[in-house]
Amino acid sequence: MSEKASFFKRRKKLLIVLAVLLVVGAIVFANLQSRREKTVKVTVDKIKKQDLTSIVSASGEIKPKKNINISAQVPGRIVKIGVVEGQEVKAGNFLLKLDSTQYEAMSDRDQNFIRAAKADLIQSEARLKRDKSSFDRQQQLFDDNLISKDQLEASKAQYDVSVAQTNAIEFQIKQAEASLKSTMDSLAKTTYVSPIDGVITSLQVEEGETAIIGTMNNPGTVMLTIADLSVMEVEVEVDETDVIGVSLGQESDIRVDAMPGTIFKGKVTEIGSSALLKATAGVSTQESKDFKVVVTLDNPDRKLKPGLSASADIIVAQKKQALAVPISSLVLREKPDVDKNAPAADREEEGVYTVAASRVKFVPVGKGITGGMMIEVTSGLSEGQEIVTGPYASLRELKDGVLIKTETKKEAPKK
Repeated sequence: MSEKASFFKRRKKLLIVLAVLLVVGAIVFANLQSRREKTVKVTVDKIKKQDLTSIVSASGEIKPKKNINISAQVPGRIVKIGVVEGQEVKAGNFLLKLDSTQYEAMSDRDQNFIRAAKADLIQSEARLKRDKSSFDRQQQLFDDNLISKDQLEASKAQYDVSVAQTNAIEFQIKQAEASLKSTMDSLAKTTYVSPIDGVITSLQVEEGETAIIGTMNNPGTVMLTIADLSVMEVEVEVDETDVIGVSLGQESDIRVDAMPGTIFKGKVTEIGSSALLKATAGVSTQESKDFKVVVTLDNPDRKLKPGLSASADIIVAQKKQALAVPISSLVLREKPDVDKNAPAADREEEGVYTVAASRVKFVPVGKGITGGMMIEVTSGLSEGQEIVTGPYASLRELKDGVLIKTETKKEAPKK
């Protein structure tokens, strides 16, 4: 081989080595540059469709729809009780009786007074008839100029007295009859019968106790309580931020603390129109801003008792196969190029960070219903896109174009 060919061969090898070194150097330089750029560790997930159920949860207690307190309407000593707590009764069944001796005596007195007054009325009416006939005769004699005017006036006066006496006795009879009616009403109120079909849920008196009637400052003696347990309700307190979404007829799952593992079905039948007032140290306050919501159970268990603690999960909205993202992925940020003096609602926007080529981009989204830890996305995203889901500290650092490093999403431990 000539010296010239050998020279060119050595030169070619040198050029190849230099080219390889340049490529390796470029790669090393690129790696060094990427290492110098700050990366943020995040977890990502793909957007997918799923069924969402929005629920409002509240706690309260079990109550019967019909719950009647039997209070004393007249004072008296309880002489007989015909029921026991927990007993089922029908409308009209005997409950208890108060001592009626005083009212029976008053009734006899009024009846005897009426009888005596009616006897007096018979006599008075007879006198009235006699005086009327006498006055008519005297009037005829006066017309014939056989008696003086004084005699006629005396006869007229006697007749007027008889009319007044008869009217007075009639008024006394009416007064006595009214008194008898009041006495008979009080006498009837000494015997109590059940106004409805139900169960004696509370019996608070014993035979021999004295029942008193209520006054302005004293509610009186509540002797027993009857409840119709065939229709049971759950009365819960719903926060003002949630009650807006609650509507009549919405379905609800009821859980009773005393019956774990059992779920009762019900529907919303009543929604309070004003916030509940809660007393604090004897003063009413409206700070809680809770509203009463009543859920009626569809098929109440006979084991349910009034006063049991319960919770209601009211289903306020449902969607099948809705595009959803984790609530934790939502980010609230200020809009670029917006007047800082504008209202907060106009200056801020809510969205998520999408991932493309290991870099993120903020995308505003429209929101729908919330179901558990997921929220519906109505605009801005499509199924299958990757988004940053956390952690919260990393989401706060992200900006458009930031380089990210994906962490493996930790799965919940299996039970």
